[in-house]
Amino acid sequence: MQKREPRSKLIQAMLDAFRLADLRRRFLFTLFILIIFRFVAHIPLPGVDLEAMRELFERNQLLGMLDLFSGGAMRNFSVAAMGVYPYITSSIIMQLLVPVIPQLQSLAQEGEAGRQRINQITHWLTVPLAALQGYAQLTLLRGQNVIVSAELLPTVAMVLSLTAGTIFLVWLGELITERGIGNGVSIIIFGGIIARLPEDIGRGFLVRENFGGLLAFVILGIATVAFIVIFTEGHRRIPVQYSRSIFRGGRMYRQSGSTHIPLRVNTAGMIPLIFAMSIMIFPSTIAGYLARPTGEEPNWANKLVTIFSPDAVLPLGLVYWGLYFVFVIAFAFFYTTVIFQQMDLARTLQQQGGFVPGIRPGKATTDYLNHVISRITWGGALFLAIVAVMPFAAKEITDVKVLALSSTGLLIVIGVALDTMKQIEAQLLMRRYEGFLR
Repeated sequence: MQKREPRSKLIQAMLDAFRLADLRRRFLFTLFILIIFRFVAHIPLPGVDLEAMRELFERNQLLGMLDLFSGGAMRNFSVAAMGVYPYITSSIIMQLLVPVIPQLQSLAQEGEAGRQRINQITHWLTVPLAALQGYAQLTLLRGQNVIVSAELLPTVAMVLSLTAGTIFLVWLGELITERGIGNGVSIIIFGGIIARLPEDIGRGFLVRENFGGLLAFVILGIATVAFIVIFTEGHRRIPVQYSRSIFRGGRMYRQSGSTHIPLRVNTAGMIPLIFAMSIMIFPSTIAGYLARPTGEEPNWANKLVTIFSPDAVLPLGLVYWGLYFVFVIAFAFFYTTVIFQQMDLARTLQQQGGFVPGIRPGKATTDYLNHVISRITWGGALFLAIVAVMPFAAKEITDVKVLALSSTGLLIVIGVALDTMKQIEAQLLMRRYEGFLR
């Protein structure tokens, strides 16, 4: 049998998927849900000064980060302005609470039923978080004279609309997970980021006076994408052997086999970037309320806003991006430790009759796995930190001010694309296997 050329695995997988009616329906359903999402993202809330809103987004980096997850809906302040960000916050809170609260720990150990219960609690927690975040956004915008009305009834109506918009997007994401392709919530975020690409590309054509810098910007962007793909797919294989006894026909048989556990280099994903960005933006956000207006003599709050601004010029820019670099590494270790403790691989291996060759089961296996994950996490943490400061490096190297290289956006887009392709390949493999059995 002739071996197929490995020329375009991605394109071939897409073509194979579209040839199957079931997968083609899943693709079209996912596309239909994304169209609904983009339609909802353009339904504005009344009483918002859009011009003042655009000026605020140029000054406030926190709103820019939230706008990334809403796909530009927040910049228009639509009913989907918060995107699925409250659900992401709820998921992170639950992941951090599971190892702390005994009741949640017992639920996590109950298998699929326990995971469904935790997922249900996560959805419930999303509602108050969305309401609180919606009210906080309205308060912030009202303080910046973007929203004029401060009456109770319009405020309640806007908070309810924002909360309903978030829950609706989460529901759309669940529909994609159930009937479409990929993880629904991730696909919603992916669609929002991709929807902003035409605008970003259009801004790139405005850079007429710096073609060399624009070319260097594109090259650096491609190198960043390759860098992210390599480390996202990178993992350390831990060999595992299984041995168990089976009683059959009055005789005892011993079965054995071997496999491996893939420990990802970047176990934490993009979460450390979000944590670190929130910490870095907090001082300037608070100081912004105490800073003196432009034209007056600056006070300590003005200086704090300047120091903790990602747009600060050298050498002040090194303070912000240097702290950002350190915080990303710290949060990468913290979040990886939390996630790895929840997995409890040593206990799972012992229950399934598996063991790492040369390592005793139990505490010795736990210590060995903790040692391995702590070593490879250095690679993942440094990778995330380098990607985090890449926007600053791109701006300084290329001198292109119009475009922005969003490290968080690139991580999300590449991660979702790789995960979706793996699911497509798994679906194709399953159907080929079923066809072979028939």
